[in-house]
Amino acid sequence: MIPVNEPLLGNRELEYVSECVRTGWISSAGRFIEEFEEKWASYCERGYGIAVSNGTVALQVAVACLGLKPGDEVIMPTFTIISCALAVVYNGGVPVLVDCDPRTWCMDVDEVKKKITERTRAIMPVHIYGHPVDMDPILDLTEKHRLAIVEDAAEVHGAEYLSKRDTLHSAWRRCGNFGTLSCFSFYANKLITTGEGGMVLTDDPKLAEKARSLRNLCFQANRRFHHEELGFNFRLTNLQAALGLAQLERFEEIVARKRWIGQEYNRRLAGLKGLQLPVEESWARNVYWMYGVVLSEETGMDATIFAQRLKQQGIETRPFFLGLHEQPVFHQRGLFVQERFPVTERIARQGLYFPSGLALTTEQLDEVCAAVHEVLS
Repeated sequence: MIPVNEPLLGNRELEYVSECVRTGWISSAGRFIEEFEEKWASYCERGYGIAVSNGTVALQVAVACLGLKPGDEVIMPTFTIISCALAVVYNGGVPVLVDCDPRTWCMDVDEVKKKITERTRAIMPVHIYGHPVDMDPILDLTEKHRLAIVEDAAEVHGAEYLSKRDTLHSAWRRCGNFGTLSCFSFYANKLITTGEGGMVLTDDPKLAEKARSLRNLCFQANRRFHHEELGFNFRLTNLQAALGLAQLERFEEIVARKRWIGQEYNRRLAGLKGLQLPVEESWARNVYWMYGVVLSEETGMDATIFAQRLKQQGIETRPFFLGLHEQPVFHQRGLFVQERFPVTERIARQGLYFPSGLALTTEQLDEVCAAVHEVLS
């Protein structure tokens, strides 16, 4: 079976992790944590990095920093992982949904302005499967309405967006550079992995201080076990940071390989009837975190049947997200009842992604593409 993802770790990772074990710095303090925070923030051209235990809690900490009041709204795409809505609900807010763009599968920015109300506090753009959201319209709206941006950059390590807001010149900006608070995941299938792990980035020193306090039970600097606020234990370990830092040292090579995998899939599957391939808009540099496709209904298959037939040929796949508006847990809370988002509903049923890990070999890529051709023929 060709796995849908397999990380590619090397001697540097082993060297750094061994140092943690040898020196005893295995918990939530140590040189690798601070260095990882500083270097990832610097890579994304941000002022501060706050490492946390995973991407979901990165969102939870970021939203907590906003100080939402009951009924405050955060606009987000319905086509995303449940973590986005979870972070808002757990912090007492209300997630407000928009559909996704049928080409990029990222949030439909034209729908966002229609959902802004006097209760809106923030917009949460989610970059999907390695392709950036069209950020200029989002930035215009947040400036006009004085809203925060909680940027979910979990799937776009190293991806870039061409901003044209400066009328004198355009500028490429890395994803993770746009949010009032920006959030990353370093799960095992991400371009940089710490096994589990995440990070919050910001340029605001007060928000950085707040996020650091929240991740560490809101301990007081002068009285450790005296608490004036409720926080979380969302700390990253030095062991995990060691893994991430080792990969960051060769990150340009990682991005190049991911882009090569995506482009090779595009080349080998181009012109295949019944399959929508991922795009790269002129204003985006896609890192193809996962190589997703959408199957045409004319094939007589949905993604579930397609996945079963590929599995019979030894190819592992994963389905696309189910829209937040179709999640029973939110219906039980009275959210999104009878809301419809047709683009998301279609691609949730017709979409899946192929093996896309950094350890994928050329021979395995050939085998995947041959199986796809055979099933669709």
